Amino acid sequence: MATPIKLEFSNKYTPKHAQEYLQKHQDGLARKLSHLRDEQLARKALALAGEPGLVLDLPCGAGRFWPLLAEKTNRVIIGADNSPAMLDVAMGSQPADVVKRVQPLHTSAFDIDLPDNAVDSIFCMRLLHHIGDAAHRIALLREFQRVSRDSVIVSLWVDGNFKAWKRKRLEQKRQEKGGQGGYQNRFVLPVVTVEDEFRQAGFRIQEHLDFIPLYAMWRVYVLRKE
Repeated sequence: MATPIKLEFSNKYTPKHAQEYLQKHQDGLARKLSHLRDEQLARKALALAGEPGLVLDLPCGAGRFWPLLAEKTNRVIIGADNSPAMLDVAMGSQPADVVKRVQPLHTSAFDIDLPDNAVDSIFCMRLLHHIGDAAHRIALLREFQRVSRDSVIVSLWVDGNFKAWKRKRLEQKRQEKGGQGGYQNRFVLPVVTVEDEFRQAGFRIQEHLDFIPLYAMWRVYVLRKE
């Protein structure tokens, strides 16, 4: 039996850290504006995916997208996360009328505790940029392909923009000065690489949406099962 994939950074989500994560996206004007843009892209992606009726939000984190997912009145939401602390914070902090629409699920994105074709769509915001190992990304995408009946909405960091160029330049300068790379848990992926991985996992790319075209690293993909 294969050893379950476990990412190093996933151990950090204690109850205290989960509460801090909730506050992070509400802290300051820049983060609030960023969240509004995230919501704008998410709404467009859901529309492109055909407004799916049964959505798996994985990882759901502190549930910041639950109110948006609940905007479609007959949508069923499964809020899933690898961290019980995150689920507890999400269930305790989001509006009560939204929470009652959510079915919580403690599960790993690499081994989802649901049967084949269990949901219409998987909504995966801000996970893939944490996965630097290509084999791990493929494993995750294949698990998504197994569980989703139709579509996957996923966000990640890609190259080919100003922020990615700036990040790479700063890393090169650090190395030139003798700095150590150290442990990383955020990765900028080449567009050609990640789009090939989507195809390897059994998806076609319906659309991509950029946070700020040619400037920001964030990109949202709408994938459909082949």
